[in-house]
Amino acid sequence: MSECGPTNSLPQLPVGRGSRLNPPNRFERIHLEADFDQTDPDDPAHQARRVATSYFDDNSQSVVSENNSPDVPFRFSINPYRGCSHGCSYCYARPYHEYLGFSAGLDFETKILVKRDAPGLFRKWLSRPAYRCEPVNLSGVTDPYQPAEREFEITRGCLHVALQCHQPVFLITKNAMVTRDLDLLRELASHNLVRVAISVTSLDQSLTRIMEPRTSSPAARLAAIGELSNNGVPTVVMVAPIIPGLTDSEVPEILRAVADAGAVAANYTIVRLNGAVEPVFEDWLDRHFPLRKIKVLERVAALHGGQLSDSRFGARMRGRGVLAEVIRATFKTFAKKHGLDRPVEPLETSLFRRPERDARQGRLFPVPEEI
Repeated sequence: MSECGPTNSLPQLPVGRGSRLNPPNRFERIHLEADFDQTDPDDPAHQARRVATSYFDDNSQSVVSENNSPDVPFRFSINPYRGCSHGCSYCYARPYHEYLGFSAGLDFETKILVKRDAPGLFRKWLSRPAYRCEPVNLSGVTDPYQPAEREFEITRGCLHVALQCHQPVFLITKNAMVTRDLDLLRELASHNLVRVAISVTSLDQSLTRIMEPRTSSPAARLAAIGELSNNGVPTVVMVAPIIPGLTDSEVPEILRAVADAGAVAANYTIVRLNGAVEPVFEDWLDRHFPLRKIKVLERVAALHGGQLSDSRFGARMRGRGVLAEVIRATFKTFAKKHGLDRPVEPLETSLFRRPERDARQGRLFPVPEEI
């Protein structure tokens, strides 16, 4: 699906990665800039290469983040990992890696921070006397079922805690690995304590292979929707993000396919090239779709008032203007046609069982029974 275009002096894309760039970190004064203009094209530096994923321990003392954005339907979330080796070229979460001293480019997908203590910290958070049960989202920034989960099983550990406490949870992922945890998800679903959202950006594997290089194939995601649904786990689909000029024409077929697979509802977001996502995505277009680059970027800008991103609440996820309205109307029409516009039942909160606090940690003041 790639288009031929002019070559440039940068080395080839590292194998299996979405970005070959490490754009400057906005918080760092020094940046290393690769310069290949004077090197021989046959030099090994120009050849495709494998870049290993490195894992680092994240020793954060809290794991639940609170969100106050009106654009997302949850207040609390857990991200078991920082960075994501799925390598999605458009990922809005890339700039978060700059807070860690890394780049939003290749670093984001090759330097992954692992919150090994997340299940224990989640249990501790739930044990607070003042906590009043409401759903917690497992994800929100990076994917909880990215490849690191096969080794570390942190998301699975958090699901164990949720099941033990009857704590309702949302899951958002684009990886079919979620079906590995069907034993836990099935039990949670039997008490209406879980909902899984599968992200589907395209049904064209030749596109997803280069746009989201380490995610599950579209066919595998559809199969995961079917397996979850057949096991009583309510599954919704996020067509996210829709990229105008690249994936927007697929919306009707995506909605038909996910409905046939067993999804109960669907929603969408549109792409936004915030911060350092812009140079990463533009370079990706240069490499794979040079003839469409201008059209895609102009349409993205048309969704955001002439800019490639709009951070304002109410606009950043859906865009504004004529093109945004066309996408909204198309999505609404086909979601209704395939029965994906129905309201989804709220998760159960009345079954929550507060875990016991660590007996070694006393209280300075007694807590009234009613709290």
